[in-house]
Amino acid sequence: MLAIRLDKELEERLSAAAKRSGRTKTALARKAIEEYIDELEDIALLEAALNEAGAGKTISHEQMRRELGLDA
Repeated sequence: MLAIRLDKELEERLSAAAKRSGRTKTALARKAIEEYIDELEDIALLEAALNEAGAGKTISHEQMRRELGLDA
């Protein structure tokens, strides 16, 4: 469980967005937090990959496509 305090302006924006979308404020806040954490995790993965590339570890374009599941 998490309780957060929002300033008045953000609380009003959240309330308005919830009303427009037909969702609860909790659902919108949960989704926003989830997406933000996903972005932070993606950034961490990218930074780790960049550090590996800087350390001389590289893979071919073909291997990258295979690892990403892009080969059909």
